[in-house]
Amino acid sequence: MGFLNKLFGQAETKAGYQADWAFYFSNVDDKLSSIATDLNLARVAPIKGQESVVYVSIKMQDPKEDGLSSNEEADKLWEIEDKIIAEFDNHKLVYTFAGRLTSNGSRDLYFFGEDTILMEKHVSSSMASFPSYEFDFGHKPDKEWSGYFDFLYPLPRQMQAIQNRRVLEQLTNGGDDLAKEREVFHWIYFKTKKELDQFEIFTKNQGFKTLKKGKAANADKYGFVIQVSRIDKVGYNEIDTYTLELWERAKELNGDYDGWETSIEK
Repeated sequence: MGFLNKLFGQAETKAGYQADWAFYFSNVDDKLSSIATDLNLARVAPIKGQESVVYVSIKMQDPKEDGLSSNEEADKLWEIEDKIIAEFDNHKLVYTFAGRLTSNGSRDLYFFGEDTILMEKHVSSSMASFPSYEFDFGHKPDKEWSGYFDFLYPLPRQMQAIQNRRVLEQLTNGGDDLAKEREVFHWIYFKTKKELDQFEIFTKNQGFKTLKKGKAANADKYGFVIQVSRIDKVGYNEIDTYTLELWERAKELNGDYDGWETSIEK
């Protein structure tokens, strides 16, 4: 049995393991791409015995102009994915579903497992239920799970965008009107006061005000902290713009952008 059966963004707990599915946008072979993966696999991978990755590439019939999946076809793609996973589970295969790539008119699924021959057999039998779809599949050795760590797993900048969306989801669940401007607070940590001071100059030039600045409590790697704020919109089209600017400048100064928060505005 695999580590999990998934619904997008959710998963059953198996053997004490809880998945943490997230998606983000990337650029793969100069094409806009959407990648979804289980972030918590980074804590347990590579998994002993599951030393090969099986891929399934499904050609979409009605992709959008940008190569991503259309709303009209999304349900069918989920159905195909669920069928493959159910087939694996029904035959008690040992596997882990690591993620999916949607790009250039294709939906690609990635599974790590023990018996690649059986996995491929059940991929083929699953796809027989969808005769109108063209597909390809195969496997390759990947003992170190580089396909997960180097391809599916988000880069630090992409991880920040994931965290941004999660905060926005919490605000939306609380009834927030994301279009309303409000004060947004940010925390950034630095190793030295000199780097902190340089960052403060940057934020002041960007219209932020300093709320707190000094030594960090319970500091280990980072000894100094600065808290800044600015009146901003927090919509999906705005939040990444300024948080990633802060993240990038902090990184240039060997600092750590520790996220943001704001009040719920209705």
